[in-house]
Amino acid sequence: MKRIFCFLLAFVLAVACYQDTTDSSNPYNLPIANTMEMYQEQVTENPDTELVDLEEVIPGIALHIAYATEDNFTGVPIYTSAKAFLCHPVAMALAAAQDSLKKTGLGFKILDAYRPYAGTLYFYQVYPDTTFVASPRTGSIHNRGAAVDLTLIRLDTGEELEMPTLFDSFSDTASHAFMELPDNVLENRARLRGIMEAYGFHSYEAEWWHYNYTNARSYPLRDISFEDLMKD
Repeated sequence: MKRIFCFLLAFVLAVACYQDTTDSSNPYNLPIANTMEMYQEQVTENPDTELVDLEEVIPGIALHIAYATEDNFTGVPIYTSAKAFLCHPVAMALAAAQDSLKKTGLGFKILDAYRPYAGTLYFYQVYPDTTFVASPRTGSIHNRGAAVDLTLIRLDTGEELEMPTLFDSFSDTASHAFMELPDNVLENRARLRGIMEAYGFHSYEAEWWHYNYTNARSYPLRDISFEDLMKD
């Protein structure tokens, strides 16, 4: 009996020690830059990892950042500012794609870009399905500033082109493989995919709106707030 008691006591102490040393903001011990000092060191070492404001790189870019409002699948604001940041080469590729689109009277509307890791943790708590929500065990490409969610608009009116679903519709209809759609919707989805792939982005099969940049996982994971980035 004494041996059993000692074993249980040792187990409880071990669990307590583990909990004390586990960082709740980074429970999987990922290599995440979560201070401005760490972020600035990364940028000094590799300027391509700088997160740049899309409104500065692409003047007049249309934004609709649902995660800065209650109108998203979580039901609460995730971001405190309706901003969009991407790593420098990713932003420049998107700017080149936007310039090309202008010739056809079309442009992008940005729905989401860089996402602090804290957002990925919360998303998974709300909707733990890795088809539509990135696993916090690996982090999201959005946490690396190398993924963008977007749609197409007519530049003269700002009207969105009709797409298969609304943003963050967690359904089979959102997949690129879903073909039971009107011809104009299929054409719009293909038009978005064509311009993005022409400028170095790759589609995500389950979500028509989500695109990752080339070598996306080479960019570092971040948990830096928009406010800190705006002060930088």
